[in-house]
Amino acid sequence: MIERFYLKDYLSFKEVELELKSGLVVFTGPSGSGKSILMGSILSSFGSTSCEASLCESSVAWELNGEEYGIESDDINVFKHIKKEKSRYFINNQSISKKAMSELSSNYLRHLSLRDFSDFDNENLLNIIDSRMGLKNAEIQRVKSEYKELFLEHKRVKKELLSIEDEQKKIVELKEFASYEIKKIDTINPKISEDIELLEIKKELSKKEKVLKSLSSADAIFEHEHAVFSALDLLDKDGSFFSDAMNELRALLESAQERFSMLEEIDVEEVLNRIEELGELKRRYGSIEEALIYKQEKIQELQKYENIEFTKGDLEARVKELDKQVVDLASKLSLARYSEIDSFNKELNKYLKDLYLRDALVEINESEFSAFGKDEITIKLNSTDLQKISTGEFNRLRLAILALKSETMSKDGGVLILDEIDANLSGEESMSVAKVLKQLSKHFQIFVISHQPQLTSMGDQHFLVYKEGDESLVKELDFERRVEEIARIISGESITQEARGFAKELLNLQIRE
Repeated sequence: MIERFYLKDYLSFKEVELELKSGLVVFTGPSGSGKSILMGSILSSFGSTSCEASLCESSVAWELNGEEYGIESDDINVFKHIKKEKSRYFINNQSISKKAMSELSSNYLRHLSLRDFSDFDNENLLNIIDSRMGLKNAEIQRVKSEYKELFLEHKRVKKELLSIEDEQKKIVELKEFASYEIKKIDTINPKISEDIELLEIKKELSKKEKVLKSLSSADAIFEHEHAVFSALDLLDKDGSFFSDAMNELRALLESAQERFSMLEEIDVEEVLNRIEELGELKRRYGSIEEALIYKQEKIQELQKYENIEFTKGDLEARVKELDKQVVDLASKLSLARYSEIDSFNKELNKYLKDLYLRDALVEINESEFSAFGKDEITIKLNSTDLQKISTGEFNRLRLAILALKSETMSKDGGVLILDEIDANLSGEESMSVAKVLKQLSKHFQIFVISHQPQLTSMGDQHFLVYKEGDESLVKELDFERRVEEIARIISGESITQEARGFAKELLNLQIRE
């Protein structure tokens, strides 16, 4: 539910702060006082509409699933729309786009004044029917769950089979290509780090002559080694340091001589050609390691082509088995739904009668298999398609559907916002709408603007929107002030005692119920 709403600097409103309760929240007030503006600003705080307010802020007790948008949920989540030079949107002080905020909040808040057909979606209607059946027969939910699991597996296996059949058509070409790729890499037969070693050899070959010549000249130092030892003896100095140094130098030069002498046996042309081959391989695959990985993938691919007939046979058998299971379970669901449809029609039309609407006709037709079975639900109001009925009829029909749905709900359904659902209705019609909304308010927090005493009296919380001069104000009404406001709605600005008496009677009736 929305627990708190704050509005600052929007048209005739300077500052509004509302502490909100669960259930049915009613807003009343004279025409032009700003009720629709206030409702629009609440929607704007969730990115559902736009407004020019400096600040619209709603605090909600929703457990947000905002990972997709990078939003972390708190115990109380704050939705905020700030307008300075441009509009900015925040959830828990984390910046978010208007579109993302609207998408996230739409999971918890719905504005029923929009001509939204989602309540009449096939999935929603089937879920209502199935939930009603589930109250009488718990087995139906197990069948539904098992059917959906098998349907999705059937879809996956069928897709895999179609992919194999597709591959089969070009399998000869694919096998040739895989074999060609494997052979090409095998011909070069690269070894990991071979390219690095060859480049080092190439570097040493390029300076071989120069190094060998230098080593030959350096050998002359050893011809004078004896003379140095004699001089050290005459000076009475320990010559071990010189001996160690000369031994280390001799080992180093001999090792270098041996290494570079071995290069005599290497064919420079072969080294350069090999480097070129490996370079071509790296240009194509990125590295020797990646070339070897690619080769292994092609070997596995080739093995898969070799086994494709065997795999295809297994998949065909599995598809056939799943076909039968899916059809059987879908038929069970259909039979159960057909047995429930009359009761669904009866209960829906009971609500519609209370709402002073014509009877609706709900039918089940067979359609293509989906995750919900093979049934498609259609609704017509007195044989009229939903697209052709009036907005008032459309909204009251939606209320009836929501009321049916609420009968089997076990959790909070979120927030419903309605503008003037009872506009231009008679007293009896308004009372019927009020009763349906009162039932819905057990599962939804409902915000509604009303001009009728019947709906107003049903409110769990009542706010008056009024003007003092050019400024719009909002205040919550206690019992006595509610009596006065409902009496004003009944008789106009000149409130009569009869109107007060009727208003008090309506409120007392609501309290007793």
